[in-house]
Amino acid sequence: MKDALWYSDLGNGMYRNPVLLCDYSDPDVIRVGDTYYMTASTFNYVPGLPILVSKDLVNWELKNYALPNIPEARYAAPQHAQGVWAPAIRHHEGRFYIYYGMPDEGIFMVRTEDPLGEWEPPVCVLTGKGLIDPCPFWDDDGCAYVIHGYAKSRIGFKSILGIFPMSWDGTHAIGEDHFLFDGQKDHPTIEGPKVHKRGEWYYIFAPAGGVPTGWQVVMRSRSILGPYEDRVVLKQGSSPINGPHQGAWVDTPNGENWFFHFQSRGLYGRITHMQPMIWQEDGWPFIGRKEENPVDPAAVPCGEDAKEASVRANAVECGIPVLVHKKPEGPVCERTSEQGSDDFMKETPGLQWQFMGNWTPSFYTCGGGQLRLAALPPKSGDHLWGCPHVLTQKIACPAFAAQTELDASRLAVGERAGVAMIGGQYACLALERTQTGYRLLYVLSEGKAHTERTVWAQDMDSAKVTLRMTLTPVDSHSAGTVFAYSTDGERFTPVAEPYMPERHTWVGARLALYAVGHGEGSAAFGPFTVTPLEDKDE
Repeated sequence: MKDALWYSDLGNGMYRNPVLLCDYSDPDVIRVGDTYYMTASTFNYVPGLPILVSKDLVNWELKNYALPNIPEARYAAPQHAQGVWAPAIRHHEGRFYIYYGMPDEGIFMVRTEDPLGEWEPPVCVLTGKGLIDPCPFWDDDGCAYVIHGYAKSRIGFKSILGIFPMSWDGTHAIGEDHFLFDGQKDHPTIEGPKVHKRGEWYYIFAPAGGVPTGWQVVMRSRSILGPYEDRVVLKQGSSPINGPHQGAWVDTPNGENWFFHFQSRGLYGRITHMQPMIWQEDGWPFIGRKEENPVDPAAVPCGEDAKEASVRANAVECGIPVLVHKKPEGPVCERTSEQGSDDFMKETPGLQWQFMGNWTPSFYTCGGGQLRLAALPPKSGDHLWGCPHVLTQKIACPAFAAQTELDASRLAVGERAGVAMIGGQYACLALERTQTGYRLLYVLSEGKAHTERTVWAQDMDSAKVTLRMTLTPVDSHSAGTVFAYSTDGERFTPVAEPYMPERHTWVGARLALYAVGHGEGSAAFGPFTVTPLEDKDE
């Protein structure tokens, strides 16, 4: 694949982590027959709830989205860090279900018989602020439940898991929500539960300790309502994989067990790892590989509760993440990679693209090798943060050059269009129409500080310019972006010192195309190419 950005499959029967070097936050995975399905958080970006498909757990392809837009009206403007949190995907009685939390609205569900087709509109299963990370469970006694977490920012507390009964069709709660497990002492910030039944035991897989430095917990009970005993089953230990966090247990047709989780990796977002897993004779899972030198908690001075809990977790003789491992037994599949490039030959942009808020057909036209974006005004504020029509895609490669040709000839005076790298702050290189021609602008927005510098301004017969963003890693969690332009498509001139993007709230940095203005004009972008700058097999 000439434009492949990252291969996990090493082509020799082995795979490397991450299996997806891409910001699929809070991944959940199920198997139906011989096919695996994954979904993930999408927050305010739409379409939401991606559907990725694999036949071997290593090679994944993005095939669909379950949520075209977020139905609530306020998402017509970007609601950063809100929206779709931590989904769970399940298959029950011939239907696929995805449950997800919206921290300001409640717990929602979408369903379908065909995961690659159209999904039903979402229904609210339980209304309430602070209800997050839901996972449905249909028991063999005819009862059904949702187990979930709580968001302190909305409800005033966290580190507790809750449970409520729901209707068998999965559409609504039929009883009160109540606490199920209190992790405040040993597992602060426990969240993201995934529920399973194995034999006579109910198991809840849940992360704790916080995203950057946490650990993975498994709880078990002979009753869905508890009480639960708990064990730490995966930690960072001596591995470079910080906070192995929030994921999914999935089995294969031949009886192997695997565990998916994410790693929070700065501007790259929450990238997806896969660990080998076995069930031990004592009925507990072991995930990853053995730690050679477990921490002695007595040797580490502790003060606050969270630190004490972290030390205890890292002292447990449990697994730590693998970096390279034998692939699951099963079919030999073609190696796949996330896609960044888009030739814009189809009537819609590629599936890698998402808008920053709810979209309408008026945002763009696409086809024949060109994407045309309407120069619409922000829905809120003065800058790109308030523009739902900004078209973004995740970073999916450690180092790359992204390039496109911009034709600004149909912009109205005062309107602009360009490329951006959007993270905890953002930087843009944009062409603006003036009374006499065009000017090229470099824009840097950091919190309340917003600066614009004119790279050049002149009368021009041609409104075309080629724009490029080059990302070069500084370390595993950070990288610098250099913006450059060319008027002939060959010789590029950098415009500023490297810009250091960061993650923004719960998402990694993103590449973006945009046009913004008064709603009068539009800008056309030629094929968008993302080219890796290092050996993707190294």
